[in-house]
Amino acid sequence: MRRDAALHLTKLFPNQNKPFSSAKLPMKNKNNNDTQLRQWAMLKHIPQHPRQINARELTERLRSEGFEISKRTIERDLVSSSAVFPLVSNERSVPYGWSWSKDAEAFALPTMSPLQALTLELAREHLANLLPASLLDTLSPYFKCAEGILSSGDSVKKLADWQKKVAIVSAGQHLIAPNYPTEVIEEVHAALLANQQLEISYISREHGEARTYPAHPLGIVQRGAVTYLIATLYDYTDIRLFAVHRIQAAKVLDKPSNTPEGFSLAKYIDQGALGFEENGLLNLVIRITVPAAEHLWETPLSLEQEIKPEKPGWLRLQATVADTAQLRWWLRGFAEAVEVLEPTSLREEFINMSQSLSKNYHPTN
Repeated sequence: MRRDAALHLTKLFPNQNKPFSSAKLPMKNKNNNDTQLRQWAMLKHIPQHPRQINARELTERLRSEGFEISKRTIERDLVSSSAVFPLVSNERSVPYGWSWSKDAEAFALPTMSPLQALTLELAREHLANLLPASLLDTLSPYFKCAEGILSSGDSVKKLADWQKKVAIVSAGQHLIAPNYPTEVIEEVHAALLANQQLEISYISREHGEARTYPAHPLGIVQRGAVTYLIATLYDYTDIRLFAVHRIQAAKVLDKPSNTPEGFSLAKYIDQGALGFEENGLLNLVIRITVPAAEHLWETPLSLEQEIKPEKPGWLRLQATVADTAQLRWWLRGFAEAVEVLEPTSLREEFINMSQSLSKNYHPTN
C-alpha cells in the first residue's frame, strides 16, 4: 500500500526518478492535487527517528512556504499519512512528535515549495531575456512544475494570486519589444557564459547593411524594450553597445574573449553609459515648476542634488549628472515646466530646439 501511495509523487514531477515500480494512482481533481502537494511538503519536513517534529512546528514551516493551512489539518494529514507511510508518533508526551521510522526506505520527495514556485514564475516572466538561452530549456520542467503547484488548489491560492497583484511598469513610453532570433540569442548567451569571442553580423543605423565583426562579449543589459550586448571589437578596448535584435547572425568562436582591465558592468551602467552619448559629467542647473519637481524630492537626480525655492510656483534645482542623450530626453519630457539655465552649451541646445519647435507648430507662409 505504501509503495502505491508513494507513486503519487511522480504525477506533477514527471522527471523525478520513480521511487517504486507499481502503477500510478490517478490524480482525480484539483482538490486532490492540493492535498497531495501539501502532504508531500509535510513529509519532507519529517525527520528520521530518533529526531521528531510536532504538528505545530510542521504547520509553521508549511505556512512559511506559502501554504494556507491549519494545525488541525496537519494533524489529520499526519494520521492519514501514517496509514500509508512508515511514520511513527511519540505519544508519551504532548504535543506528539512525529518521525520516519528508523528502518523506513528512502525515496525522493518533490522539494519545490509554493514560495519557490512563485519565484520561478516571476523569474520566467521578467528575466527570460537575461537568462542564458541554453539554460532555459533545462529549466523548462521546473517552470512547468511551478505552474502546476501554483494552480493546485485552495491552500496555495493566496500565494498564487500574488502574480496578479504585482507588476513592473516602465517610467517611459511603452514600446513593443523587437523580435529576437532564437539562434542569435543562444549564441550570444553561449559566448558570454563561456568567455569566448563571438562573430556577429550586425546592421547599424549608420551603415544600413550587415557588417561582420569579431566581438568580445562583456555583458547583456535590458533597457526598456531593447536588449543590448556590451562588447569590444577586434583588439580595441573602447566599449560598444549592440542592439541584439539588429544582430543578423552570430557564431561562437573558439577563441577566448578579452575583458578591458578594470571593467565592471555595474560600474559601466552607473556611469550613465546606457543613457547613450556619454560625455562625462556636467553641473545641471534648471528652473522647474513645483508640480514637475514633486517626484525629485523622493527620487533625486544625484546625491548632491539641491532644490531651493525661487519665484512663486518655481524651484531652482542643481545636480551633477551624466551628460547623455537620456538626460536631454528627460528634460524634453517636461516641456514648458522646465527651463535649462546651466551649462550654457546645454541651454543653447534647448533654445535652438524651442525655435525649431515653434517653426513646426507655427510655420510661416
